[in-house]
Amino acid sequence: MTMIFSWQDLATLSHTPGTGGQLRRDPEDFVVEELPAYLPSGEGDHLYLWVEKRGHTTAHVARELSAQLGVKAKDMGIAGLKDRHAVTRQWLSIPSKFEPRLGDFALEGVQLLEVSCHGNKLGMGHLHGNRFTVRVRGAAGMAGQAAQTLALLQAGIPNYFGPQRFGLGGLNAEEGLRVLRGESRLRDPQVKRFLVSSVQSLLFNRFVSLRLQEHVFDQLLRGDMAKKHDTGGVFLVEDAGAETPRALRGEVSATGTLFGRKIKPLTLEAGALEGRALAEFGLSPELFGSRKGDRRLTRVFAQNLSLQPQDDGYTVSFALPKGSFATSLLRELMKTDIDLSEIDLSEHEPEGSATQENT
Repeated sequence: MTMIFSWQDLATLSHTPGTGGQLRRDPEDFVVEELPAYLPSGEGDHLYLWVEKRGHTTAHVARELSAQLGVKAKDMGIAGLKDRHAVTRQWLSIPSKFEPRLGDFALEGVQLLEVSCHGNKLGMGHLHGNRFTVRVRGAAGMAGQAAQTLALLQAGIPNYFGPQRFGLGGLNAEEGLRVLRGESRLRDPQVKRFLVSSVQSLLFNRFVSLRLQEHVFDQLLRGDMAKKHDTGGVFLVEDAGAETPRALRGEVSATGTLFGRKIKPLTLEAGALEGRALAEFGLSPELFGSRKGDRRLTRVFAQNLSLQPQDDGYTVSFALPKGSFATSLLRELMKTDIDLSEIDLSEHEPEGSATQENT
């Protein structure tokens, strides 16, 4: 198996024809609104900024705020990372003492829509998810086809890591493999850990793809670590026959392993499938000692799905939970190499949190 990210290596849930089309001709074609875990109370030592941006990554806006207002990076709060190829709205936080300087902040393409106070700094992952409104151009007359596929996605969406997780050309996992083998000349530990996380993601994607190929994507296997969608509780599946009806109803789903020193690999039938993914890349769990590891749902469910025909294609709207990539849903509709030419290297996801969600 190649270590380079490729949509063609990953199975789809739907087998309907794709609509084709083009994304992101204009920033307004890809609109993302963060769904916060909580709203600012109006009181407290932290200033919450509801920011709309065009043409900037979250990291760049944060750096500009830091430079222009004098805020230390460690005092700035961000719930999730958004890239530059979109119109995005999200909360950022800074200490309240910097409020008098806000009037001096100016950055083309960035607007402060709302300012409020709260008792705590905004933390990474402090969001429920994101709402997307995406225009697909160059797909005239294909709205009906998109609607057919969208109906099939009620069974869940493969929770693949999108291509932006893997860097320009999808090559990060190749260097990550060299890090795991001790062949890399890189010295920076943080960069090395990030590159290894690309290998974690590649293995996870392969595991999800194998479940689709083996027709167990919406079912459970013995040895699975399943997660309850309502409470987040994780449990070992010992009787797959008894638990699979819950999965078919969308109450629980299998998780995949992001290998690391604090996460045990799957066992039994699920472990055998996971072992196939490892073997295809010539890897073993023990190589991932530099990472803590985590578990990630193999599927997620989109909320508030809607589709509007356009003269040159269609607009699709939906909400996804945090950590999910809109590209996974769009790829099911379009059946093209979504965003492979639009990767942004300026923002990295922390392990397990997968908080760059707008692509």
